[in-house]
Amino acid sequence: MSSKLPPNPYHELAWIAGEPEIGQGVWIGAFTLIDGLGGLKIGDGCNISSGAQVLSHSTARRCVTERAMDVVDKKPTELGAHVFVGANAVVLMGANVGHHSIIGAGAVVLEDAVIPPYSLVVGVPGRVVRSIKAEVKTWRDEGAAARAAALAGAV
Repeated sequence: MSSKLPPNPYHELAWIAGEPEIGQGVWIGAFTLIDGLGGLKIGDGCNISSGAQVLSHSTARRCVTERAMDVVDKKPTELGAHVFVGANAVVLMGANVGHHSIIGAGAVVLEDAVIPPYSLVVGVPGRVVRSIKAEVKTWRDEGAAARAAALAGAV
């Protein structure tokens, strides 16, 4: 058995299984598991922090039935564009995380969960604690102002 992870364009210590659809400008940290075996779409501009797992399959039923249920369950999972997944967070199969959301460090987004856009999700199980839509707008405005000031200073 090889002790090396399969190569990928994101991080040499990330494990990417199957053929997930990964958008432009995605960053994936070390020690992550990106499971595309059941269908996975990661939108543009997502950041997936170290130790996170994004899953699209489970062997739980097969295991606990002593393989009487000899099937691997698979469900498509989706992260919308510009989703931040915190360190050691887990997104279980079938979850759909709306764009511009933050999954807090250590949170567990349950199977089949539907997370609305601009959500802050924390805890085990993961729960939406509030919308971050206004904050995202503020952060965008602050970033634009900082870029404009930097450009003005460079002239």
